[in-house]
Amino acid sequence: MSYITICHQLVDQQQFAVLKSNVSRYLEETADVQALPLLALAHAHLGERMEAEGVCAELANCMDELAADARVDLAAVYCLFYRIDQAVALLEVVLRQVPEHSLGLARLAWCRMQIGALELARGLYQHAARLAPHRLPVWSALARLCLQAGDITDAQQALDEAIAQLNLVHRELPEAAIELFSAQFRALQLEIWIAADDLAQAEQWLAQRRESLTEDKWIALVTGYAMQLASDARHAEAEEALRSALKYYAENLSLISNLAELAQMQGRTMQLVHLLQRAIRFAKLQDKPEVAYWVRLSGAWLHQQEAQARRAADKAVALAEALEENENTPQAMICRLRLQAKNALAQVESQQQHFKQAETLFQQLLDENPYFLPALQGLGQQQMLLGNIDQAVALFERIKEIDPAKGYSSLINARKFPEDEAILVRMEKAARQPSMEGKVRAGLLLQLASAWEKRKDYNKAFALAVEANAASKKLLHYDAKAHRQQCARIRYAFGKELYQHRKNCGVDSNLPVFVLGMPRSGTTLVEQIIAGHSKIFGAGELGVISHRIQGMNRWERHVGSGRHYPDCVDDLSPYVIEGIAKGILDELKALATEDKPEARHVVDKLPHNFENIGLIKFLFPNARIISVRRDPRDIALSNYFTDYQAKHGGMGFAYDLQWIGEQLADHNLLMHHWQQVFPGQILEINYEDVVEDTEAMARKMLDYIGVDWEPQVLNFNQLDRPVKTASVWQVRQPIYKTSQAKWRRYVDHLAPLIAGTNKKIEWDVIKMLSLPESGLLTQGVELYKQDKWAEAEYQLKKLLHHLPDHAAANFMLGLIYARVGQVTEAIILMEKGLDKCPWKADWRKDLIQAYEMVGASDKAEALRQKIQFKAREIEMNESEAETDWPISFDESKSLELEGTIK
Repeated sequence: MSYITICHQLVDQQQFAVLKSNVSRYLEETADVQALPLLALAHAHLGERMEAEGVCAELANCMDELAADARVDLAAVYCLFYRIDQAVALLEVVLRQVPEHSLGLARLAWCRMQIGALELARGLYQHAARLAPHRLPVWSALARLCLQAGDITDAQQALDEAIAQLNLVHRELPEAAIELFSAQFRALQLEIWIAADDLAQAEQWLAQRRESLTEDKWIALVTGYAMQLASDARHAEAEEALRSALKYYAENLSLISNLAELAQMQGRTMQLVHLLQRAIRFAKLQDKPEVAYWVRLSGAWLHQQEAQARRAADKAVALAEALEENENTPQAMICRLRLQAKNALAQVESQQQHFKQAETLFQQLLDENPYFLPALQGLGQQQMLLGNIDQAVALFERIKEIDPAKGYSSLINARKFPEDEAILVRMEKAARQPSMEGKVRAGLLLQLASAWEKRKDYNKAFALAVEANAASKKLLHYDAKAHRQQCARIRYAFGKELYQHRKNCGVDSNLPVFVLGMPRSGTTLVEQIIAGHSKIFGAGELGVISHRIQGMNRWERHVGSGRHYPDCVDDLSPYVIEGIAKGILDELKALATEDKPEARHVVDKLPHNFENIGLIKFLFPNARIISVRRDPRDIALSNYFTDYQAKHGGMGFAYDLQWIGEQLADHNLLMHHWQQVFPGQILEINYEDVVEDTEAMARKMLDYIGVDWEPQVLNFNQLDRPVKTASVWQVRQPIYKTSQAKWRRYVDHLAPLIAGTNKKIEWDVIKMLSLPESGLLTQGVELYKQDKWAEAEYQLKKLLHHLPDHAAANFMLGLIYARVGQVTEAIILMEKGLDKCPWKADWRKDLIQAYEMVGASDKAEALRQKIQFKAREIEMNESEAETDWPISFDESKSLELEGTIK
């Protein structure tokens, strides 16, 4: 038996690390060119792309010398690199020379499967299996192909044959190979039961295997089972399988990591963060690398909490550097983790618009590994944001060579559509490969919809969009009724009476300019035009208003009022409103100073600020507000064909035409309300008018803002500024009219949209308390601190008259009663407050002191034990306990609510 034949046995056994070592030694001794493809194959399977490409480059000079087996091995390398055409060309030449080459047939089958020729692939696999029944991976591939075709019985027969062949040859196999194939076959059996909808048998079998397998092997089965459930769009069952396994292995990092992946895919950010922090703690306890979890934590925070994202990325980099000194950590792992950590930091720099620093980091990563996809994608996306379309396209072309589906998807985003229809067919095949997302990859299908639209096959485009959005909807939690009810509450809270009763509120500044409207209505174009003015800085979608709204909600939770925005706006005192407004102004000025210090106006173009106009005018009575309107049918179609990063947030409506229609109706009613409350104060601009007569509309907007005309605003597509929206490509182009009346292409598909738009707008009866005075709690607390207990009691009782369950008011009143000796009454009030806010550690300490004052030592001890237990719980799981910090509306001063009984 030749040495090359022995190496081929290692390939059949999937022992690629051993193969690499053996072939490397063999080549040092012989320089046998026939072994080079085997070395490239080993590198490729081990993820060593640069080394594999180097061997392939060496082979380019000696292709004529390669025998049939070597050509088949090289074709396998091309397969791993998704160079399907090159692989097929090599294999077809070999099979013309050696028609019965079993491995050549199997690898050609894989190629046929990738382009969707399933029946042809099946026939090739069957032929290969007959020729070489001992080749176990062929049986596995055949079983999965049968599953893909829906032939469960044939899949089971192929698996049974694979197991029988393993039993026949197991004496000839090393232990590692036996274990590898056994694990693969166990996982395949679970896939077959899932396809047959026989979850009961799968779960019973898994339970039995737990008794006979090690923790690692059983967990691998469970996580594989969960992934298959998720890929079958059974996400709830997948989560249940992982959580059930955690009952036995609560600290298993693989289980926690897979749960985190499910949470991320379903948009559950806080659950994702908690799981990753849990994984970090256990990795530390188990003395395992934490870097990957810090990287993921940085990504989880990236678009929501940039400071936390940076801290996590910095921690990842520091830990990765520390691993360099650990001799027990494999060098390949150190290299991989170092790349991941530096990429996380580059992403943070880019998100915070430190583009030069980000580019330097991305380039360093690519110098170290030119095939590192995350860096190529990150740098390419940044070039798109900056308007460097050609540079972005060049990077996306490099991605295409490594991962065609990702590369073409990125190129389509840059409006570089494939000319060859066969490429679109392959991409569709890739989009239908099951993953944790489900049976299809919705984002890729939407990219394909755009490509088919470009080819004017509108029915095909719409069908792909329908399929993509239907898949995404299964993972969304959007509630159209809840949104409609919230809009009604906003209109109720921000009526004319509020402004009549709260005159002289807010800050007299015209620095902020808000461009708003339905997403895809043209807000980015409008902002880009006015931001061309020397005195106007376009800051993008800042969300400064929505962040303050979340701050209000946190405050209401903190004090246990039982209220939330918009109900709580009646508690905003002039002092607090001024604090919030000045905080926003400071933030806007800092942004402008960095990029355009001469600017007198700063634009926030968050589209959904149309819901927040009431609060904006409360904070900034003189703020300029530009409402962008567009044909609602064009808005609807543009949303329906867009895959939003915020699909799990405010953009969930965009994945259903009826939901879009209802949102359009909600928007119209809100805008009508604002025009009634603020007549003549909101400038309405039609997108179609901007397209038809850009200069006239630009003059109108600049005049409304209060700046002189500057003709350079018409060169908006040449502005050197980042654009971080779904319109990133469009605003780099001159005005074009092809997006007008786009809906006519899909007129036969708009029935759900029309139904949603015309649906009667109804909402539940609104019961919203209006406080006669604002700031009663803060006044009461301040008076308490000054030992003016009678005056404090009066303010707190006024608040409790309207909100009898207000936790902080009850507790503070209890503190006052305790101070004056009415401890029994105090305890009742303090218990009521603590019951609503059980996380407040200082309140618990105060209540213990009150118990001891009346001799209730048993209650004091029970609460003391609870504090100790809670402290241990926080120490072990701090991310899942609510942080007890004081939060105030006031940007300049924090309000302490805790007090101590003297």
